[in-house]
Amino acid sequence: MPNRDAESDQGQPLIEHIIELRSRLIKALLSVFIIFLALFYFANNIYDFIALPLQRLLPEGGKMAAIDVTATLVTPLKLTLYVSVYIAVPYILYQIWAFVAPALYLREKKIALPLLISSIVLFYIGTAFAYFLVFPMVFKFLTSVGPKSVVLWPDMSNYLDFVIKLFFAFGAAFEIPIATILLIYSGVISPRSMASKRPYVIVICFVLGMLMTPPDVMSQLLLALPMWLLFEAGLFFGRFLKARVDDPQTAEET
Repeated sequence: MPNRDAESDQGQPLIEHIIELRSRLIKALLSVFIIFLALFYFANNIYDFIALPLQRLLPEGGKMAAIDVTATLVTPLKLTLYVSVYIAVPYILYQIWAFVAPALYLREKKIALPLLISSIVLFYIGTAFAYFLVFPMVFKFLTSVGPKSVVLWPDMSNYLDFVIKLFFAFGAAFEIPIATILLIYSGVISPRSMASKRPYVIVICFVLGMLMTPPDVMSQLLLALPMWLLFEAGLFFGRFLKARVDDPQTAEET
């Protein structure tokens, strides 16, 4: 007969992990909900701020339109939810880190924590780069190429979908150094092999720039060139980290 006490002892850690995971997921969701409640009153102001790069370029007296009757209510609230998640990202990732960290070795923690913090910072830098540099240039181009007989009257919902896509594209693009470092550190590819694939990486950067941005050369370059430079940065730091890990004098026992 199987020993039920032994089976219970073996299953208990798994149950504890599931309970802890649920607790941390609830905390992460609560953080988003609390931030959303705090920003709810300012939903229209938040949308006006996000729409400012395009609003500045509209003809005098021009405004954005709401084709759907519910758009004036739903769209600002949808954006506020996105912003709530955006603000809560550090806390959400902290909850993930607190759940995963106990299973990591000391050396892995020393590498994973800086990479986690760097990934958050780079994502925020990528979205700021999109808003303050890319949006004005892209919208200036898009508002200048249309026929003179057509009045630009952008729909607020379509505009939100457009800028969210660009925010995600640039935020994700700025994670390239982290991905490069992880590939090198994990041994999936060596720094020398990664460097030898530079021509392919450059082509991929420009293809992604073409697919993820509006069909104009300016916006494609504004995404492709930073992606290439970020790859080079990741390759540089990946070499440095790999050299330290491979050096027996600097490797630490867990």
